[in-house]
Formats: sequence, C-alpha cells, structure tokens
Amino acid sequence: MLFIKVPDMNDSMSSLSIDGTEYLIRFTYNERYDYWSFGLYKGDGEPIVAMTRIVPNFPLLHYHTDAALPDGVFGCLSDTDEVGREAFNDRTAEFVYIPNAELL
Repeated sequence: MLFIKVPDMNDSMSSLSIDGTEYLIRFTYNERYDYWSFGLYKGDGEPIVAMTRIVPNFPLLHYHTDAALPDGVFGCLSDTDEVGREAFNDRTAEFVYIPNAELL
C-alpha cells in the first residue's frame, strides 16, 4: 500500500511513480461544496482520469477503464462520511494506492 500525501493547497499537481511508471496526480479542493477531487495524468500531462470526487472507503476509479491506469486501486481511507478541507491535515482521512497484488 502506498500512502499519498495530499498537499495543503486547494489545487496541486505532484509526480508519482508506480511500478516504474511516472504519473502526475492532481488534488483539487472545492470550497463551495466542501469536497476533494483527484485526477491522474500521464507523465507528459495527458489526462487518464481528469477529476474524480474523493469519497471515503470506495475504489475511486472503479468505473474507469483505461490501459494507462496502474494495476491497482486508488482510495481514501476514513472513519468519517465526508472528506472536508482539513481531513488530510488532521489525519481523519488518508489517500492511498493499493496494488492489485496486495488485494488478493
């Protein structure tokens, strides 16, 4: 399991290496409706999944299929029902990537 730090910024883009492939991951906070979204991009910035709302305890890309996606699951682990602005800072939520090999 890979724990991914969500920066304390309303919009950020970071590089991420999974199984030797470089990705860009974007986190965006929607202040009006109090929720986070994330997107996954190829290393050159081409979108794989542009933006998906982060909800707790559900495989976030469950309904997405793309050969460019890494072989695993992105998710948010939390004991709360909502993932608000401070959830990643106060550690009530953790953003993770779990390779499928660990899910077996």
